[in-house]
Amino acid sequence: MKTLLVEKTASSGFAMGRTFVVNRSNLNPDTYRIEAKDTDAEIAKYQKAVQEATAQLEALAKTSDIFAAHLEMVQDPALYAGVADKIISELQNVQLAVENTTAEFAAIFDSMDDEYMKERSADIRDIRNRLMRSLKGITQDALEEIHDKVILVAEDLTPSDTSKINLDFVLGFATELGGVTSHVSIIARNLELPALVGVKGLMEEVKNDDFLILDAANGKVILQPDEETIQKYKVLEEDYRKRKEELEALSSLPATTIDGRSVKVYANVGNLEDVKKAADRGIEGIGLFRSEFLYMKNTHFPTEEEQFEVYKEAAILCPKELIIRTLDIGGDKSLPYYTFEREDNPFLGWRAIRISLELENVFKAQLRAILRASAFGKVKIMYPMIISLEELLKANSILSTCKNELTAENIPFDSNIKVGIMIETPASVLCIENFAKYVDFFSIGTNDLTQYVLAVDRGNKKIAKLYDSFHPAVVQSIQRIIEAGHKEGIEVGMCGEFAGDENAAILLLGLGLDEFSMSAGATANIKNIIRNTSYEKAKECAEKAVAAFTTQEVKDILSSFKK
Repeated sequence: MKTLLVEKTASSGFAMGRTFVVNRSNLNPDTYRIEAKDTDAEIAKYQKAVQEATAQLEALAKTSDIFAAHLEMVQDPALYAGVADKIISELQNVQLAVENTTAEFAAIFDSMDDEYMKERSADIRDIRNRLMRSLKGITQDALEEIHDKVILVAEDLTPSDTSKINLDFVLGFATELGGVTSHVSIIARNLELPALVGVKGLMEEVKNDDFLILDAANGKVILQPDEETIQKYKVLEEDYRKRKEELEALSSLPATTIDGRSVKVYANVGNLEDVKKAADRGIEGIGLFRSEFLYMKNTHFPTEEEQFEVYKEAAILCPKELIIRTLDIGGDKSLPYYTFEREDNPFLGWRAIRISLELENVFKAQLRAILRASAFGKVKIMYPMIISLEELLKANSILSTCKNELTAENIPFDSNIKVGIMIETPASVLCIENFAKYVDFFSIGTNDLTQYVLAVDRGNKKIAKLYDSFHPAVVQSIQRIIEAGHKEGIEVGMCGEFAGDENAAILLLGLGLDEFSMSAGATANIKNIIRNTSYEKAKECAEKAVAAFTTQEVKDILSSFKK
């Protein structure tokens, strides 16, 4: 018996059974160079592969937004241009040209700061594999061979992989690569199947048809367990199932502590489909609508009308509250139809509100669309990456212009629409008391705030252990933000992974956070923790955590509170 440990789980739960280990077909490219006379023939091979991939994806795209995005990617002129250039200019054969071009595209996504966008590199690799199979004439896929209940083990799984699986036969997932926002993680959460990703040494240790226990509640993969361990986990699995049913039955209850403090528990979304799923779960508000995906999944800057239709439907689906973050892109997040200048450090570069304030017509189109949607629900506007009062005042001046235009055009909107900012930089924390006098609400973006406060690139595996939102500097920053907001009588929320972390719930509650926004699947658990906690006791715990000197001390204080 051997146990592999994982720091973060993608989807909680337990599974026991035989493994199906996905062994890949050899999709390594041929590496020979061609002669100049052969370039047309190689490009023709690529065009044929794109045609075959397009035909496959058109069928899949009918029922999947993921494959609709893949369809756009595989037909992207930039991808074609990159492959053709390597064939013509560097005399690479078509397989090598596809390999190198897609690797460059994937590297761009990997370098991005946003975790969701970082995981999109998997989409590029999926397209690469689809094209390579076509170029190599490979049609058989191991995943089509699953006909019994199994725990699926793989180095990684792409959207194309999972589309071939009969999910009725899958008990859970374990992959050596991937993160908590990878496609397999999303699918596992949607299906409510346990999943562990980023399991080091998994493919070396696990063989096909091994018996395995997947403990995604505690981050463990147990290989070839003994009978005593199996019996223990049968009890744990049954207890977990009953507990989950109890939580879901109570998920519609308000998040109110045992001593009467109520907070909001909302969902983070990236598109209308996410809004619909949140509404179906009884989630009453959206704490973060990531509007950048309307731009990134497009062939042009979306028009005011295109955006209005999306925001309007979202407001109708979620009438209690809808917070739309304005365009958060640039530097580390590219657009297929707009060329950004190269930057040595894109994380500190031209991005988010800095772009909006320069591309004023683009910004105005978005603000007008949001304002128009506010006539159909309680919509709020949130500016990202604000570091100065000058930026905030300039953004609000443009917003005022948009309001005047709509009034002159007799187009209805909420004239008292609330405007807030994301707090995600040391500058905004240090100036928080000033900002609190000019906005209607704050939303703490802990993903970037942690990175910038600690000066730790969260995409750098070498220093990944240093990235920790329980660090005293981050905890004290959160405390300062909440206190400054409450002093001016404004609401303070939080979006990002930390808001949905059950280990942080007591801390955030005790610090006085008003609104928790997270992935929809985490809401029932967080609400349950809050309902079974005394706010006064949580405040005592938070006071001790804020006074702690080390990250481990913060964690120990919170852990002792739960016992």
